[in-house]
Amino acid sequence: MTVRNKVILVTGGAKRVGAAICCKLHAQGANLMVHYRSSQKEAQTLRHALEQIRPDSVDLIQADLLDIACLPDLVEETIRRFGKLDVLVNNASSFFPTPMGQLTEQDWIDLIGSNLKAPLFLSQAVAPYLEMRQGCIVNIVDIHVEQPLKNYVIYNAAKGGLAALTRSLALELAPHIRVNGVSPGPILWPEHEEWLDKSLRKEIIDRTLLKRMGEPDDIAKAVSFLISDAPYVTGQIIAVDGGRSINL
Repeated sequence: MTVRNKVILVTGGAKRVGAAICCKLHAQGANLMVHYRSSQKEAQTLRHALEQIRPDSVDLIQADLLDIACLPDLVEETIRRFGKLDVLVNNASSFFPTPMGQLTEQDWIDLIGSNLKAPLFLSQAVAPYLEMRQGCIVNIVDIHVEQPLKNYVIYNAAKGGLAALTRSLALELAPHIRVNGVSPGPILWPEHEEWLDKSLRKEIIDRTLLKRMGEPDDIAKAVSFLISDAPYVTGQIIAVDGGRSINL
């Protein structure tokens, strides 16, 4: 499968790594349905920039992925707009600390919902269309499925579940749909106060084998590879982390 002229639905595609994925796939000729929840301004800016390059190639859809009932609408709107659907990229994610003694049921609902429940039910919704196109699914996982991140109990569980889901879906949807994942390492710092600590950042970077941060485009390249250059790869999760997962 080449990316050119493929229709790709990217969740959480308005900013950060999601936007990098969209830009990479669009540059390779894909038509995009970009999902966002609250980042409307960023989504509109992204669409405007990409449409300047290639008109009528990008559309936007707003949805709260915690509302499972709305997920079929994302798929149906993509089909209505572009006439087909070839690839799903499950990128949208919530990330915040939930230390023991402080976590709540709402934390569970938010983190499991965005990182595990939504990818599962959205994958189920797209499967009939992807099967017709011999399409694929790419899930954005996390290197901390192998070594949990302290004080992020629910997030760790959710991403661990997503890793297992990636392999399970590869089994369930074979032979017509490939399912793989990408596990980012230190690419962009999280948008939380604790991650502003320069000593913490230095410690993390020092524990990568390459001794540097990665770029969002590194994740985008891996996603592109799994879509277009890996026809015999399914059920796999690629760590893009500068060797950090070896030295966690």
